[in-house]
Amino acid sequence: MTVIKINAITVPKESGDELAHRFAARLGAVDGQPGFGGFELLQPTDDRDQWLVVTRWDDEESYQAWLASTDFRRGHGHGPGEAPDPARPRPVGTASEVWSYRVAVGSRRRGVRPSPL
Repeated sequence: MTVIKINAITVPKESGDELAHRFAARLGAVDGQPGFGGFELLQPTDDRDQWLVVTRWDDEESYQAWLASTDFRRGHGHGPGEAPDPARPRPVGTASEVWSYRVAVGSRRRGVRPSPL
């Protein structure tokens, strides 16, 4: 069963390009994580200020293992319950919320690839 995790990040309009730049710089960093199925950063095309980070996982256990991994801590500047690295750039988002879904029904056209940033 595929698990979808969506991190809805509130980003001020003037910081959106920086958010996209930071994600582009780390593109592929999660690809080797067991159970990882894919990633997309969705930019709003209207007046919303929430960007969506959409990841797909084989199962909840794979996602939780990534959260507990050193790769996650390294990519986010710290681990759960640890202090952030003071040398790391400050977050561009002002808030975030993680949503969890599973695919109930779906369709996919073969050969279609996501657009680059």
